[in-house]
Amino acid sequence: MRALLVPVKAFRFAKLRLAPVMGPEGRAELARELAARVLSSAPSLSTFVACDDGEVADFAIDHGAQVLWTPGRGLSGAVGAAVVHLATTGFELVVVAHADLPFVPPLAEFGRENAVTLAPDRQMDGTNVIAVPARSGFRFAYGPSSFHRHLAEAARLGLPTETVRDWRLATDVDHPSDVPLVR
Repeated sequence: MRALLVPVKAFRFAKLRLAPVMGPEGRAELARELAARVLSSAPSLSTFVACDDGEVADFAIDHGAQVLWTPGRGLSGAVGAAVVHLATTGFELVVVAHADLPFVPPLAEFGRENAVTLAPDRQMDGTNVIAVPARSGFRFAYGPSSFHRHLAEAARLGLPTETVRDWRLATDVDHPSDVPLVR
């Protein structure tokens, strides 16, 4: 059984790096729009949102996702705790997708059982989408160079890896120069 997990930051704090080109309301609306796209990318999968914000939780429920409350854990801790929870409820593979992918393709078939599948960002530095065996004990390490740290973690666990180089998965909205991609 597969699940889609989307960690979503509080909309009022989302996309702060876009402040030079967008005001707070525009950034929040963009974050909602992008998150909705990602949440709808795998309609055949059970979909979950890891969050620590009531507005995001309401948004997730409105978009058919179940909420996994993960306060005070940061991105890596929230994703890790959510994957552990999903493993205890019977999921075998969890596809974790960031909520800022404007061109996200269907994700229902992303990844394969008993392996780690990664879709890095355009710089081959960050990890935009990753599928992991839920019971593997995988330790997430988001932030700069996460793609390389996630490859090393898969090796530590003795899990085969696959890297998916797809421009749609590599394209995220992190910097002011990315805004024209979605506007």
